[in-house]
Amino acid sequence: MSSSEITTVDRALARVCETCPVCRTARTNQQGLANRFVRGVEVGICPFCRAYERVHGRKAHEPENAK
Repeated sequence: MSSSEITTVDRALARVCETCPVCRTARTNQQGLANRFVRGVEVGICPFCRAYERVHGRKAHEPENAK
């Protein structure tokens, strides 16, 4: 299995990040405390944020309409 394949586990973990109130707030309010918090934990700590990045191709704090 290559590292670029998106598994069902990745999708399930990403779904948690999609519904997480902190991550949702970070995606909505780019200047807020939640955004700074998510930026700090998404790479090294939170497996849900890492899965979100693998599935959606963007960081968990980036707005959904960003390209």
